[in-house]
Amino acid sequence: MTRTAAGLRLSFYYTALFVGVGTQLPFWPLWLKDRGLSPAEIGQIIAVIYATKVLINPLVGHLVDKRGDRRRPMVLLAAGATLCWTAFSLTDGFWAILAVSVVATGCWSGIMPVGESLALTTAQKHRLDYGRLRLWGSLAFIAAAVGVGHVLTAQPTGLLVWLVVAALGLTTLACATLPDLRVQPIPGQAPARLTPLVGSAAFLLFLAAASLNQASHTVYYGFSTIHWKAAGIGDDVIGLLWSQGVMAEIVLFAFSGTVVARLGPSRLLLLAAAAGVLRWLVLGTTTALPALVAAQILHAATFGCGHLGAMHFLLRAVPPTLSARTQGIFAGIAAGAAPGLMSLISGRLYEGLGGGAFLAMSGLSLLSALAAWGLSRRWTGGPLG
Repeated sequence: MTRTAAGLRLSFYYTALFVGVGTQLPFWPLWLKDRGLSPAEIGQIIAVIYATKVLINPLVGHLVDKRGDRRRPMVLLAAGATLCWTAFSLTDGFWAILAVSVVATGCWSGIMPVGESLALTTAQKHRLDYGRLRLWGSLAFIAAAVGVGHVLTAQPTGLLVWLVVAALGLTTLACATLPDLRVQPIPGQAPARLTPLVGSAAFLLFLAAASLNQASHTVYYGFSTIHWKAAGIGDDVIGLLWSQGVMAEIVLFAFSGTVVARLGPSRLLLLAAAAGVLRWLVLGTTTALPALVAAQILHAATFGCGHLGAMHFLLRAVPPTLSARTQGIFAGIAAGAAPGLMSLISGRLYEGLGGGAFLAMSGLSLLSALAAWGLSRRWTGGPLG
């Protein structure tokens, strides 16, 4: 496969994947609220979704590394997610929604760490800029968030289920077009071992920094839309606020090659955490639109720098034959266990404190900054294990 073809297929994959994310993530709490769920129950649903990632993502990563291929498992997971998501149209009540969420999320979340492993390895092989491939996902997120925000101003939230189903169908097609990457051990070379890698101090500090940074976003992801709507901000403006944050992220991704070369993974994680302290302080103290617009620009740092730092750490520190497993562990802990546990608390925090719940997230960002600083002192930038 040529360099251009690989780049186009990866860009299409990220576009399709994040059409679904941009459709679901900003507005799913509204769908749950319209089904009669309380803020605490919404927090519990979100927490269980994260907990599902803890179990599914490492398991999928282990099976994929054992098989060696990436594309076929992704197609099967995407098709399963599409089918499962249709069940939400027939689902009502907390326990039924919870059960469907576990199955549907298990399929959907399993795609992502395998996709990152495939994308990073392919980008390295063809000398592609990962950030510029990933920015197509961010552009798709913006288009979906703005478009769905406008649609939901005139249509019932029940339509959201079918919009997500359509996006997952597109994701299935995109997965089928990906490069058929197969990662096999080098003959005669001892297989890389997972335990020394994940048990090293540098890897544990990395997990702590990334996990705390991800966890600090839980109130934002779970309740910012509800909080802003309660303050009188319309659905269309909320969609624009979400997309504005991602637009800042896109600018970062467009120059990611230069940014990563100058800062490196450790300092990117440190910058993400420091920006989180400021961003959550602003969101916790005001709903004035100019302040929200300014705070949303920091999404480029809190998410964008955090994501680039994490992906490039894994690319540099992890052998290719362990890439899917390590991505699964990272996704299971940093994108699963840590934000999942915090989601159990975030619903209660928002129920009791309203916007003040964001202030607790600043504390998590401060702890993330300390872990990232420790990583910068211990890791020299090369392979671990």
